[in-house]
Amino acid sequence: MISVFPFLATSIVLTLAPGPDIIFVATKSMAEGTRAGITTALGLCTGVLAHVTLAAFGVSALIAKAPAAFAAIKYAGAAYLLFLAGKILWNFFQKKNDVTFADAGGSSTQKRSAAGKSFSALYRTGIMMSILNPKVILFFLAFLPQFVPAEIDRPWLAMLALGAIFDLQALAIFSGVSVCAGKLFSALRERPGIQKGMDFATALVLAGIAGTLLLTDF
Repeated sequence: MISVFPFLATSIVLTLAPGPDIIFVATKSMAEGTRAGITTALGLCTGVLAHVTLAAFGVSALIAKAPAAFAAIKYAGAAYLLFLAGKILWNFFQKKNDVTFADAGGSSTQKRSAAGKSFSALYRTGIMMSILNPKVILFFLAFLPQFVPAEIDRPWLAMLALGAIFDLQALAIFSGVSVCAGKLFSALRERPGIQKGMDFATALVLAGIAGTLLLTDF
């Protein structure tokens, strides 16, 4: 029988532990508001589902055993994060802010269009950050099988079920973090200087995550 409750308790503890995903969600919520943080979280959790599926069907194990493929994912992930950080820093030094609900110019229709594009970009960013993180590959390879009994008939189905549970609790926690961080910094975001500082902090977080990937030997 699958140990659901021990798995859920362990998942909650691991999700709450300070890590790149929860830090990035909090940073985006501080800089751009609760909806931006939740959108990023949705992207990250979508990427998690992809990792769970690959782990359940043995694809992740094959990738982990192929040094070239694993290294390619590692460097692609770091390059993507550095690209995002560089893009934010470019806007920062050019004194250009991203369009938000609060400061988008033009008509209400233009604001909704710009906001929709922004949230779409955040969702894609979350997915890419998750999929291109080799640490996530290793995490689910090591974590999920511990809670799947050896005698079970369809272990892949059990891993998919556990992965869905992990994903739902992670989304709930990330959403809670987004709400708290977004409300906490809602008043500060109206100040241009604070907004620019938050943008700069977001770039530093992305660069830090990229650096961690590059410096970590798997």
